[in-house]
Amino acid sequence: RGAGGGGGAGRARVGAALADPRPVPCPAAVGSLLSSYGWYLLLAALAVYLLVQKVSRGLAARPRGPGAAEAAEEPDVVVRRQEALAAARLRMQEELNAQAERYKEKQKQLEEEKRRQKIAMWESMQEGKSYKGNLKLSQQEAESGASTSAVPKSKPNKKPLRGGG
Repeated sequence: RGAGGGGGAGRARVGAALADPRPVPCPAAVGSLLSSYGWYLLLAALAVYLLVQKVSRGLAARPRGPGAAEAAEEPDVVVRRQEALAAARLRMQEELNAQAERYKEKQKQLEEEKRRQKIAMWESMQEGKSYKGNLKLSQQEAESGASTSAVPKSKPNKKPLRGGG
């Protein structure tokens, strides 16, 4: 039964496939496709192969990593760039130092002005005057400045609130 029995069943299937009136699409369609467009398909496959080769060479030649780009440059260009960067940093630091000095001077002037106002308030309190009135007077003088020298007006004589007796 081994070889003879199995072969008979396979022949029956092949015979049934040949007796089928439907055409077999696969081999006939490929044959007609190759006969009609064979040269075009060959040229397209060749173009794809060459394109893949060119892209792979380009990727292999390209440097990888962040430090690889600097290694490809000339050393004198890198040195000049670093010197320019150092000079720019130095200029920026000098500008920052100058701004800090101006700020310190301004703060010293403000502290000196506050100290003068406190001294003026203390003196006015020692004389028995109100420090708030003196503060207002000093602010008015500061606003008017040296351009207008205002003569303080004397107050008209007012009656005392309490009687003398």
